Amino acid sequence: MKQQFNFEFDYLEDISQLDEQDASLLRAAMKATQTAFAPYSNFKVGAAALLSNGQIIIGSNQESASYPVGICAERTLLNSIGSQFPNETIISMAISYDSSKTACNEPISPCGMCRQSLLDFENRYHAAIKIILAGKTGPVMVVKSAKDLLPFGFDGSVLK
Repeated sequence: MKQQFNFEFDYLEDISQLDEQDASLLRAAMKATQTAFAPYSNFKVGAAALLSNGQIIIGSNQESASYPVGICAERTLLNSIGSQFPNETIISMAISYDSSKTACNEPISPCGMCRQSLLDFENRYHAAIKIILAGKTGPVMVVKSAKDLLPFGFDGSVLK
């Protein structure tokens, strides 16, 4: 029996079509790219999360000369939230990037490890995380939940 997985997302022309709260969060993610340490790839990613207490927290990618040791912006942010704000849920997260090698005018999407980490946070707090994806300019994509980014994601239920 064949089955199909579908999900909906909003595709906006640019940041001006977001409501003020989401636009502010996206601007924070864009600013967070400036804190990235990316001397090898020159691909700077910034992430910002709106927490249930109203705070906005940022994270950025941090590269290492030993490539596997680096960490993505999304996981930097999630780890920071998990350790500093363990009782707060993430309402929404914005992700953006900056690079001298590309125009940065298309939305960016989290890698597989970051998608799994986002799903883990949704499961941990039993709350969907709205995800806003963008470049420096151009279109913006808004996804309602990390579950939409990772069909058949591992939720750990088989470990119990």
